[in-house]
Amino acid sequence: MKSDLDPDRREDRGGMVEITDKPPLGRRAVASAVIRLKETTIEAIGKGEVEKGDVLTVARVAAIQAVKETPRQIPMCHPIPITGVEVAFELLPDQIRATVVVTSVSRTGVEMEALAGVSAALLNVWDMVKSREKDETGNYPLTAIEEIRVVDKRKDEV
Repeated sequence: MKSDLDPDRREDRGGMVEITDKPPLGRRAVASAVIRLKETTIEAIGKGEVEKGDVLTVARVAAIQAVKETPRQIPMCHPIPITGVEVAFELLPDQIRATVVVTSVSRTGVEMEALAGVSAALLNVWDMVKSREKDETGNYPLTAIEEIRVVDKRKDEV
């Protein structure tokens, strides 16, 4: 009988990918996404009139926190040293685009961290403006988080 740790049964077991032999490289990933909102909600965000506070500041902090906590939320994601996080927002008439840039010097990439950051940023936007987005039945007919994706990924010798 073969054990689960037998190299011939690799497909039967799960776990984190082995990265010990990979060299540390400079890593960078950029992720973006949009949240669709009512024009009046976006105007309120821009004017600082949202009841829960400064929406974009809270969303920025949430993104940074999510980047740092990614391995706790994605079990097979390696904990890696994050060397930088940048968060930017673009307010458009019917949506807000969030972009998160994550850098590291590591043996594995930072795509999951960038995706986690942009997702957390927009979830926090939604939470802070949900009272403005609800219809008379308590639903969100226009509100949607969309286009979550990695827009750039790089690795370079350190």
